[in-house]
Amino acid sequence: MRGHADDQPPLFHVFCVEDRIRPDHPLRDIKRRVDRILDGMTAAFDAAYSRTGRPSVPPERLLKALLLMALYSVRSERQLCERIDTDLLFRWFLDLQPSDAAFDATTFTHTRARLDAHALTKAFFAAVVREALTAGLCSEHFSVDGTLIESFAAAKSFRPIPADGEDPPSDANGFQPRNPEVDFHGQARTNATHRSTTDPEARLYRKGWGKEARLSHMGHTLGENRHGLILAVRVTEATGTAEREAALAMLDAVKESHAVRPATLGADKGYDSGEFFRELEERRIEPHVPLVKAPRDPSTVPNPTHRPGVEARQRMTARLTSEGYRLSQKCRKKIEEGYGWLKTVAGLDRSRVVGRWKLTQLMEVGAAAYNLVRMRRLAPA
Repeated sequence: MRGHADDQPPLFHVFCVEDRIRPDHPLRDIKRRVDRILDGMTAAFDAAYSRTGRPSVPPERLLKALLLMALYSVRSERQLCERIDTDLLFRWFLDLQPSDAAFDATTFTHTRARLDAHALTKAFFAAVVREALTAGLCSEHFSVDGTLIESFAAAKSFRPIPADGEDPPSDANGFQPRNPEVDFHGQARTNATHRSTTDPEARLYRKGWGKEARLSHMGHTLGENRHGLILAVRVTEATGTAEREAALAMLDAVKESHAVRPATLGADKGYDSGEFFRELEERRIEPHVPLVKAPRDPSTVPNPTHRPGVEARQRMTARLTSEGYRLSQKCRKKIEEGYGWLKTVAGLDRSRVVGRWKLTQLMEVGAAAYNLVRMRRLAPA
């Protein structure tokens, strides 16, 4: 018999949301682990909020919403709130009842500064890393790499820096088109003379010969070689030395936060620097980095202050034929998988915020989401 749609829906619905989520859904394991981590952050949340005033949206819910944004490739916070309003799965993950109203997208705008002031996204990412270390999922051999994250600003916003006392160029003329044609050919545009009016922290940079220069920030990750889990992240200015400086900073941060010191550190040829090798050796870390060119003889270096770096490159040359170096370079490719996930799934190929501290928050949440997805298979909660 042909069925017919009921034109008069019932006034009330009685059902269990838990029954609507299939038992083997991937979010179930992630939710159990995330809820346990957030329960352990109660003291940090209490310190970030006043005891009086109107109740806010729970910070646990905001962090879980940012996780959903990374896991499901949601383009913007406004679209995320629309999904929360209509998607029963999202409501279940955020512990929202079907009758509860979804919060507004401006909630993230108002709360982002509080999350940064109390380092809540950083604490959440550190707690995820701690779970991986406790479960014995991390190796003592690490890898490091950096990538460019395109800025939110357009190339047309890269304009000459106004002189002292000179007003910046204004776009308030209503007779000008919103997207005027601009020809940059023949103009010398450098970071020393130009700055983006949209994202002043972005820098014009290219990572490799033959590639176009774009307004970018530089993202860095420190990963372990066994399963490719991300143990530290950092967002810096795009410069030629940023990768090496960020690598040392992340190694120090991991040692301070988790009492972890790797035995070896693999990297690509962009990290070829005698001073960098010497810094790693002082931390009792063996560098495994390919050399761009053959090192010089330390005795031929006229400046004595440069000889320690030259000697460190000589020692690196001796490691190039070792089995440990070969394995380190082979496992180093796993860190590229994390970058691929962060850029394609978590949407970090191009920044959707202005400000390096905001991008750092998205990087920390994205890296936490990547680790949670990997840990679901490696060590189910």
